[in-house]
Amino acid sequence: MENTKRKYVIPGDVITSGPYRPEQNVILDGERIIATAIGISEIYDDTVRVISLTGKYIPKINDLVVAKVLSHSSLSWELDINSSYVGFLPAADVFGRDFSAHADELNSKLKKGDLVVARIANSDRSRDPLLTISDRELGKIESGELVEISPSKVPRLIGKRGTMIQTIEMATGAIITIGQNGWIVVSCENSDGLLKAVKAIQMVEEQAHIANLTDRVKSMLESKGE
Repeated sequence: MENTKRKYVIPGDVITSGPYRPEQNVILDGERIIATAIGISEIYDDTVRVISLTGKYIPKINDLVVAKVLSHSSLSWELDINSSYVGFLPAADVFGRDFSAHADELNSKLKKGDLVVARIANSDRSRDPLLTISDRELGKIESGELVEISPSKVPRLIGKRGTMIQTIEMATGAIITIGQNGWIVVSCENSDGLLKAVKAIQMVEEQAHIANLTDRVKSMLESKGE
């Protein structure tokens, strides 16, 4: 982490110049890398990004999201995806090609309040996005605690090369499902592990702008009586 440099930036600020690869909330202008969001710039190895401090989740195709069932029609479920948009999950995606709006009861599969892990299948910002749960490891979430963080803090929770989330899971024994929309589901057979995992996630939410955050989280997880 020695080569990580952070500073507060606003849109238009020049973060750096040179042979860096732009990642998140930045654009490349010649050799200059310019911020496109209010947040904290981060330079790590050969990459530059800005961790946004504001903004709601904006759906993007292939994003993994945790969603909550709001209601349903005869053909689809309406899902809360923690956005100004509402997600729609087609009944045929769950029942299969033989789905019949007359014969199949949607409540038999998903009811109001149920949580699902889904992917954004189609989104063009002019209409509410279409979701899918047809891929492996997607579908209804049977158990776990829902934790909400700002969608802008999700990259910080994952960490560079997955270091942050791996640190939390290994120290607590928890299984953590991260939605790009800022909804996180934590499952753990051990109550102490569950509490520590949730505390670590909340710590990332509150201290995303602080350097050496992974070390701080690791120290908290290793402490006793917390």
